[in-house]
Amino acid sequence: MPDTAHDFVIALPHRELLDQILDKWSLSVMNELCERPCRFNELRRSIPAVTQKSLTATLRRLERNGLVERRLLTSRPVAVEYAITPLGKTFRAPVEVLLTWADAHMPEIQQARDTFDDESLGL
Repeated sequence: MPDTAHDFVIALPHRELLDQILDKWSLSVMNELCERPCRFNELRRSIPAVTQKSLTATLRRLERNGLVERRLLTSRPVAVEYAITPLGKTFRAPVEVLLTWADAHMPEIQQARDTFDDESLGL
């Protein structure tokens, strides 16, 4: 248990979850699915840089963590649609907090990056 309100522990289950939902493609997929359910190829078109293999792996991780659900559609031919779950919708607020923080501090972050890069190059 943390000693003070400012201490926190990142246990293995937390780290694993954060690694899986804050990876390269998960936020983009979740953002698309917050707008509307999508079929696989719709997601591929809306995120053109993602490969089929990466999108498949991302959707499986999100589904495993309960943030996305896979639905079989009763159409001919049979199709699959992905949708955000109620749990997945709760993820939007913390992400917005992180993005707000990043926006507020981006000038400082960019300055730190520039300073680090200049020092690394010996400038």
